[in-house]
Amino acid sequence: MEVILATSAGFCFGVKRAVEKVYEQTGSGKKIYTYGPIIHNEEVVKDLSEKGVAVLETEAELQALKEGTVVIRSHGVPRRIYDLIEEKGLECVDATCPFVKRIHNIVAKESENGKKIIIIGNSGHPEVEGIMGWSGTPAVVVESVQEAEEFVCDKGESLCIVSQTTFNYNKFKELVEIFQKKGYNVTVVNTICNATEERQTQAREIAARVDAMIVIGGKHSSNTRKLYEICKEKCAATYFIQTLDDLHLELPKTAALVGITAGASTPNNIIEEVQNYVRINF
Repeated sequence: MEVILATSAGFCFGVKRAVEKVYEQTGSGKKIYTYGPIIHNEEVVKDLSEKGVAVLETEAELQALKEGTVVIRSHGVPRRIYDLIEEKGLECVDATCPFVKRIHNIVAKESENGKKIIIIGNSGHPEVEGIMGWSGTPAVVVESVQEAEEFVCDKGESLCIVSQTTFNYNKFKELVEIFQKKGYNVTVVNTICNATEERQTQAREIAARVDAMIVIGGKHSSNTRKLYEICKEKCAATYFIQTLDDLHLELPKTAALVGITAGASTPNNIIEEVQNYVRINF
């Protein structure tokens, strides 16, 4: 059996940078916290926990802190979280992905100029929640065609559309077209990360060629979920796993070619374990 591994699989720039920033803090003797899991990968979060890094799950937990260093997760946070950290006199290490930080700046500027902010992304996702927290006006999250079609605003109102960095690029274009056809005054900023577009394109191309496709990533990872959906459209035998322990596959007997890709929060050692296992056992 031949295995094709996507060259873009695994840690992206923003995730690698965020994880390194947390590991740099370990061993300092200080109390280290991340505001939310640093990335959506349980294995990485577990390893950091064993090194003494605690996860703050809520704003109330942050409010209760008396001392320590708080690392801002790669997904970013609302502006008010920075203000709270400063107010509490805590040390802040900002590991927000620079591509996400760019969206914060765009949203802050455009909302100050009176534009209504439309975020194309997954409602409730931490990156989207963070982006909303930088808008000076109430921001609207749109995820589906139905939500885009049902959206209504005054004709004289100006809109600025941005996207969650890991959103499906083709779906983003589809939703933007709906807004443009409505005749609204729309400024569109494609804020999908280039690495995301490349990863999705490559996954789609591999899935179209193989007999079975394996997608590796955290179960809460938005970008991995989208990779799975993209691959599933092209290859019915597509499997979503977190680690090698989840790999209970019954690959088609005729499968001669297997593809492997992984989300942006998946460590290389997990990818290598899965790849080696498939090569040896199938």
